[in-house]
Amino acid sequence: MEHVIRLCSIGLGGFVGAILRYLVSGWVQDRSGSIAFPYGTLSVNLIGCFIIGFLTFLVETRSFFSVETRSFILIGLLGSFTTFSTFGNETLVLIRGGRLDMAAFYTGVHLVVGVMMVWMGRLVASGIWR
Repeated sequence: MEHVIRLCSIGLGGFVGAILRYLVSGWVQDRSGSIAFPYGTLSVNLIGCFIIGFLTFLVETRSFFSVETRSFILIGLLGSFTTFSTFGNETLVLIRGGRLDMAAFYTGVHLVVGVMMVWMGRLVASGIWR
């Protein structure tokens, strides 16, 4: 039964995360006014990196959240909210469109700033819960 509850938590988190991804990504992309660069995907990935850094700090140092809550948030919600498969596809679209410069920039920002956002999330959490 515990396994079923965890799977339901992940599924519900995935449902919520997918809807949030659609709304946030679309909102950012609309505001950017760009049709050439996927700012929406970039934004949800960076936001997701920050949030996972923040929350994993709390899980590791404060034992926050039950297993079901961690499954809901970290696996379901954030797994659905961040869009690495979309990132891969959009990078390939840029490459196939001959925009190697944009593909390199897009990939670099995701990797470098994404890791920095995880680190910043942990720093913010550690500053709050000292």
